[in-house]
Amino acid sequence: MLRRFALAIAPLPLFAAACTTVPAATTPATPSTYVGAVSAADPRAQAAGEAILRQGGSATDAAIAVMLALTVVEPQSSGIGGGGFLVRGTADGSATTYDGREKAPAGAFPGWFLDTNGSLPPFRESVKSGLSVGVPGNVALAAKAHAEHGKLPWAALFQPAIALARDGFETNPRLTAALTDYSEVAGWTQAGRALFYDRNGDPMPSGTLVRNPELAGTLEAIAAAGPQAFYSGPRAEALAKTVAAATPRPRPMTASDLAGYDAKERAPVCGRYRGYRLCGMGPPTSGGVAILQILGMLEPFDLERMGPNDVETWHLLLEAQRLAYADRELYLADSDFVSVPVAGLIDPAYLKARSKLIGRTTTIASPQPGSPAGAQTALADGDEPEENGTSHFAVADAAGNMASYTSTIESPFGSGLTSGGFFLNNELTDFSRSPEIDGRPVANRVEPGKRPRSSMAPMVVWDPRGRPFMVVGAAGGATIPVTTVRAIIGAIDFGMNAEQALGLPFAMATGDRTLVETGTWLEGAIPQLAALGHTGLVAGPAPIKGNALVRRKDGTWQSARDPRIEKMLINP
Repeated sequence: MLRRFALAIAPLPLFAAACTTVPAATTPATPSTYVGAVSAADPRAQAAGEAILRQGGSATDAAIAVMLALTVVEPQSSGIGGGGFLVRGTADGSATTYDGREKAPAGAFPGWFLDTNGSLPPFRESVKSGLSVGVPGNVALAAKAHAEHGKLPWAALFQPAIALARDGFETNPRLTAALTDYSEVAGWTQAGRALFYDRNGDPMPSGTLVRNPELAGTLEAIAAAGPQAFYSGPRAEALAKTVAAATPRPRPMTASDLAGYDAKERAPVCGRYRGYRLCGMGPPTSGGVAILQILGMLEPFDLERMGPNDVETWHLLLEAQRLAYADRELYLADSDFVSVPVAGLIDPAYLKARSKLIGRTTTIASPQPGSPAGAQTALADGDEPEENGTSHFAVADAAGNMASYTSTIESPFGSGLTSGGFFLNNELTDFSRSPEIDGRPVANRVEPGKRPRSSMAPMVVWDPRGRPFMVVGAAGGATIPVTTVRAIIGAIDFGMNAEQALGLPFAMATGDRTLVETGTWLEGAIPQLAALGHTGLVAGPAPIKGNALVRRKDGTWQSARDPRIEKMLINP
């Protein structure tokens, strides 16, 4: 059974489960002390957000503009053909979260991915199929968040992305590498081939100017008519028809599935770590819960004294991950369909007991799920695959508002299907393809209208005086919570700036395998980790991509993106 990377948690004192607003601990700084900033995976999308801030837009406005621009310049990772989660924090300490996760169509059922013999086909067959496409949620999320927190007109947010699609953008080495490595998906349809491949079927070289007039037209229509231009009418019908044609089931996605999609405001999950307050996204993502668990389990340990270059620091982080992911695999799913014990999972007493399982000089032989209050023990662990194609972006505005937004189409280039000039997600493969294990139902099984579990973990952080401090999140599928918690520890425990925190080494445990980032000092510490009992140690590149803002004492923000991808964004 495929095991995803695990996150951990520890007893966070005073954790508040699922709170709509989080009161400030102290009087925050006045709005005049704030200066806006944006961090995004692509400089052109970041520039789109910055342009919106200069026009007087809110953090929410700028985050939406970034998401739209990434649809154009980072088609392998995110966009309006997928979904996402947005966490909004304010200068006075309140938090709101928005769920734009994709949904299974009404005709879906638990055995959605099984063949006629009741067996699972090869995973790639499920991906390159209409079976994998969920009803996209990003446009609905953007519309709901803008209606509540936008300052500029809706249409203004689309102009940078429209210009990039209509006038063209240059491919960079990162996109070219994705087009090369995932050509069987990106070039699966004629539309994908026409956009990014030459007559010989080779990816356009880096620096090629790519225009996408079809996508420009889609964006112009949504800008003019609102989200209904996406979820109803000819564009919705064309999208549903594309998916249905590739779906070997009698009840594929229909235009009614799109018309019935709703983005939801959810209660955030919030807690404290060393006096800082953090808020993130709850189910259907596991990310926010996992981060709070990891930090809580680590709080009893003096990481500041140990520092970032002590093997024990990374040993403790690995152990916390393993415990947290044991809980994640069993309990986390769409809370509209499954009772998720969020309060129990982040309860201080529960986390204290879990933290005591972590030894400084030993490893846990086989981490097992705990028994948090409210847990349903009749459920089974599923067989979900790894997640990949995702993008995170962080925004802060002059009023002290923070917007942490993670957007995804799941695998690189999603399902490979396109409609309206953009790639459609393969998000339904984030469900367990097996509906039950050993006769017990899997919490994260396919059901009509259900949202698959995610690892996305957009987070906002306030300092001990109640002032906005950090906006952070990551891409990288199951690595997301670990990447994000590592950056938070860097900023809080080690006093690092945003770039330093994102640049910390990466280590992650999944099942009996432990990945240690190659080319870092931690790779040389593999023998020491082995002596502590860690097994399956392998050195390899870190499959991560983080983005963060960290606030300086003068009220300005330092913006950073993961240094691992920086060199792949600029053409030679």
